[in-house]
Parts: sequence; C-alpha cells; structure tokens
Amino acid sequence: MGTDAKPDIEGFAEESLTRAGTRIRYLVGGSGPPVVLVHGLGGMAANWRLVAPALAAGRRVIVPDLPGHGDSEALDGVDSLDPFAEAVLAVAEAQGARPAPWIGHSLGGLVALRAAALRPDAVTGLVLAAAAGITSASRAGRVTVTLLGVARPGRIVGRRRGRVAPSRLGRTLAFGWWGVADPAALDPAMAESFLAGPTRHADTLTAGRALVASDPRRDLHRVTCPCLCLWGTNDNWVPLSDGMEYARRLRAPLRTIADCGHLLIGERPDAVVAAVNAFLADI
Repeated sequence: MGTDAKPDIEGFAEESLTRAGTRIRYLVGGSGPPVVLVHGLGGMAANWRLVAPALAAGRRVIVPDLPGHGDSEALDGVDSLDPFAEAVLAVAEAQGARPAPWIGHSLGGLVALRAAALRPDAVTGLVLAAAAGITSASRAGRVTVTLLGVARPGRIVGRRRGRVAPSRLGRTLAFGWWGVADPAALDPAMAESFLAGPTRHADTLTAGRALVASDPRRDLHRVTCPCLCLWGTNDNWVPLSDGMEYARRLRAPLRTIADCGHLLIGERPDAVVAAVNAFLADI
C-alpha cells in the first residue's frame, strides 16, 4: 500500500513490495510512459533527487532502493547480482512497467545490464551512467569494496552530514578525491542526500562482493536493446576507459560530460536529463 512520500524525492510517493521474504522499498512519481532508475553501490533512491523530478515531467518514474540499501531489506545467501536485478524487475512488474527503459548509475548500470540479459522482453533500453563492472573486478577493486563494506566509513561521515554538506571544505573532503570534479560547486542538498545513504543501509557488502565477482562482458551479447553509455570525463572511480569498452562491446554511443566525476547524476543532473531524454526519444 502506498504512503505519503518521505522527502527523499519531492513529489514522489513511497511504496513497497515483498519478494521472497524481502521488503523492497521504492518511490514513484509522474505520469506517462514508465522509466526505471537504479542507484549505485552505497546509494539509495534519493540519489536521483535532481534527475527523477525532471524526467517525471513526461514519464512515470520508478526509483527503487536496491536490497540492503536505503530502506530496503537485505538479501540472504546470494553471491551474484541476479537477485538484485530480479528484485527491481519485480518492482517494475508491480508498477506495470514491463517493458520499460532503465537508467543505471554505477552498480545500478550493472544491475540493469543483468536485467536486460535475464529478461530482454522487460527492458527496452539502457542508459549506463558510469556503469561499474569492468575494472571493478581488479584486486584493488575487491579490496576497496571489502574495506568499505566492513568498516563502513560512510556511516561516520553520514551522521555528520548536516555539518559536512553545507561546507565547501566538507564537500571537498567527502567527494573531492573520488566522486565529483568540482566538490565546491556540488549542491549542498544533493551532497547531504549522497551522505545520508550509509546511515540507512542494512547491507551493502553483499552487493559489493557480487559486483567485484561479476564480469559483465561475458553476457553483453545477450543485451539486445538500444544502449547509451554516459560518462564524466573526470571519473576517477569508474574510468572513462570502461565506458569506451562498454560502448564498443554493446555497439552503443558514448556521450561524455566535460569536467564531471563519478557522481554525474548529482553533479551534472541537467546534462544527464538532457542525454536521457534524447535517448528515450529515439527508442
């Protein structure tokens, strides 16, 4: 049953479903043809707070919290990303959004790819926004994901987000080394939204381990829908070379956003919305 929205995304209503004993929370807003937005590792639905309302001007936008993230419950005993893709597919089905295009950021791009490979009839197009999955499987990537999942430093910073986000220095320390190209210019409310996720997560380590164990290149031939690769030129977390490889293997266009880092959906939401709308208009 739907309830009034939390202030995660203005104008969006909160809903939930239970699949295989796991509660999945999601947000819904707008009307028209559906589109599904999938956040990244350690993120939550609110990461789309500057993109989702703009897309909702002409579409019904469905934004889940991935299992273990935000207010969704964790999955038990899984070692691949398929159950994460299946959870979002269940949300899409509950909302009558199969088929629909999916927009995935970082880990969400890889989850969207898995959904398109598993259920090609359910996904009509993919925008891979700084999609993880290629260099993520390196030894350094495995160590990083494990350390972040176990130590959970984001939770410590997240508890202080009310002081960190409004501060130019705070945003630089929190996002400058990995997330955005110009942390001083990052919208403080958007910064606070990014920092809030780790304080609400139940389990991101499972998704992180599944991410680094995945090699999406093995199944890219099963992705038959149109795709767009969208990358920040200054992405230090998932390098532009990954976007080039995805684009080559998927025979998809690669669109770059100048002077933009990994968190492009918060750093340059205007450019992301323009690219997504142009892509959706053509499929």
